[in-house]
Amino acid sequence: MLRSSHALLASLAVALPTATSAATQQSFKGEYTVSVHGFSVAKASFSSSYEGDTYSIEGSVSSAGLATIFDDTRGTVSSKGKISGKQLQPQAFRADYKSGDKASMIDIRFANGTVTATKVVPAPKKRNPKNWIPLAASHLASVLDPMAATVIHADSLYKVCGRTVKLYDGEMRANLTLTYESKGSTSVRGYKGDTVTCRLGFEPVAGYRKNRKSLDYLRKRSRITVTFAPVGQTGVYAPIHATVGTKIGTLTVSAERFEATK
Repeated sequence: MLRSSHALLASLAVALPTATSAATQQSFKGEYTVSVHGFSVAKASFSSSYEGDTYSIEGSVSSAGLATIFDDTRGTVSSKGKISGKQLQPQAFRADYKSGDKASMIDIRFANGTVTATKVVPAPKKRNPKNWIPLAASHLASVLDPMAATVIHADSLYKVCGRTVKLYDGEMRANLTLTYESKGSTSVRGYKGDTVTCRLGFEPVAGYRKNRKSLDYLRKRSRITVTFAPVGQTGVYAPIHATVGTKIGTLTVSAERFEATK
């Protein structure tokens, strides 16, 4: 669930708080549900911590509800790195997941914001050069992994939108463009207060097959919104709600818990 066109959905589902400049360690907890037409299809739980100029994130994702009948997927994900100014710089990302009897793994290593190594198991099939958009070295500079890609550093809640995030999921590079949509407020376990909603544009850059219907739908027809809330007084903003238009209906990601634990 973390490869190709699923990277966008995964990055929204596993988005969680990390912290910025603070002298002492801070820890956060995020719990999310993913639903379609009101039916739960997945759940995610993540813990993150920050100390000094480093961050680390660990979590688990699993199918839920009716989805387990068709695709029983369970996995763990982790991301760690440094915070330089107001920018996350991943050092390592790993996802291990199992769908039925099939096990998969993605491991990405970074140095100074640039991808230095990627390992995917099972290895991707041989690509047809006639319809495949290959990755170039320039595509792997200043990128974020699927977990770090949805954490925004901004001077205020209302400056979260108006930016482009470079996402790399181990195979595909894509740009996620955030534009302002509306202000609002919400109340969940651990947070009650203001939010801002951004319209999200999805644009595949490289590492994908041309004319792939699922990607074309996300790029041209899908309406995607992400609602952000502040993580305490840290200057970090993370998704607390998101919607993604799909061919079978609107997929909704909602936080059930969004709070500091230390």
